[in-house]
Amino acid sequence: MITDQDSSNPFLNNIFDLELFFQLSPDMICIAGYDGYFKKINPAVQKTLGYTYDELFSKPINEFVYDEDKAITSYSRENLKKSIPLLNFENRYVTKSGEIVWLAWTSMPIESQRLVFAIAKNITHKKKLEEGRNLLLTNFLKINNELKQLAYTTAHDFRSPVNNLLSIFSLIDVSKIPDSEVIEYLDILKSSAGSLHDRLNNYLDILIQKNNIQLEQVSLSECFNTVLKSLRSLIIDSGTEIQADFSDLDLVKFNKAYLESIFLNLITNSIKYAKPNTFPVISVYSKRLNGANLLILQDEGLGFDMEKVKEKIFGFNQKFNGNIDSKGIGLYLVYNHITSLGGQIDIESRLNEGAKFTISFKE
Repeated sequence: MITDQDSSNPFLNNIFDLELFFQLSPDMICIAGYDGYFKKINPAVQKTLGYTYDELFSKPINEFVYDEDKAITSYSRENLKKSIPLLNFENRYVTKSGEIVWLAWTSMPIESQRLVFAIAKNITHKKKLEEGRNLLLTNFLKINNELKQLAYTTAHDFRSPVNNLLSIFSLIDVSKIPDSEVIEYLDILKSSAGSLHDRLNNYLDILIQKNNIQLEQVSLSECFNTVLKSLRSLIIDSGTEIQADFSDLDLVKFNKAYLESIFLNLITNSIKYAKPNTFPVISVYSKRLNGANLLILQDEGLGFDMEKVKEKIFGFNQKFNGNIDSKGIGLYLVYNHITSLGGQIDIESRLNEGAKFTISFKE
C-alpha cells in the first residue's frame, strides 16, 4: 500500500487509483511539500534509503542529503517554489546504513497545491563506473598535459627564429636586386615566414597552459573590474550594458587567474552571441544562499537549445553556431577551471532567450 503521511488532503487521495504504478515502479516516486517534507512515497524510496516510513516522514528531506550536496539541493528546491521544473538533477543521499547513493531527479512543482511531484533513479552503479573511467582519464590527462606543454614550448621557441627571419626580410632592399625571379622567391619566402608566424601565434592562443593552481581569498569585484578594463574597447564598440552587484558576497576561496578567465570567457561569449540588431545586456551578481557561495552571470543573447546541446555544452572544441570567432574552447575552460577546484556550474537557457550560468564555489 502507498504510505501516505497526510490522507486528509483530498488532492492526494484523488491519485489512489495509481497505487499499482506506485507499488511496482523500481524508481523512487514521491510527493513532497513546499515545507521540505515527504508527503507520499512509494516502497522504492524506503527500500533504497533504508529508513522506516516514520523516519522518512518525520524529518526534513534535506537531512537525508549528503552534506556536500545540501546547499545546491536547497538552492534547486527554491527554484521549484518559483514554478521552475527540476530536470536531471543529480545529488547524493546517505542511507540508514551510512552508504552514499547517487540519485537523478526529475521534479515538477504544483504551485496551487504547494506540492512537488518527483521521480528519482538510483544511478550509483553508473557513478562507480564513472569513477573507474575517471582514474583512466586522469592518467590520460597527465600524459596529454605533458604533450600540451611540449607543444607550447615548441611553438614558443620557434617564434624567435621566425621573428628574426621576418626582420631580415624587412631589411632587404629589393630595389637593389635586378633579378625579378630572385625577388619573386624572396616574396614567397617572406609570405611563408609570415604565415608560419601567424600559425605559431594561433597555436599559442589555443593551447591550454599548465598552471600552478593556488587557492586564496579572491575578490569577485576586483577580478571582474580587471577583466572589464581589458575588454573596454570591445564593450564600448558593441554597445554592451553590464550590470554588476557583488554586495551580497565578494570574497571566495578560489584561484585568481582562473576567476579572471571565467569572467573573460563568459562575458566575451555573451557579447559575441548577442541577438542580431540588439545591444548585449549582461547581468553579473553574487549571493550567499543556504550556505552556498554563488556567482550568477545572465545575458539576453541567442541562448542554447538545451535538449540538443546539454551533454556537449562544456565539451572541448564544441561549437553551436557559425560564428567564425568561435573556437569551442571558452566554455570548456570555464567548466574545467570550476570543477578542478571542487565547484559546480549549471546553465539554464532557451533559444533566443539568453543563458544563465550559476557557479557554486566549494567551501
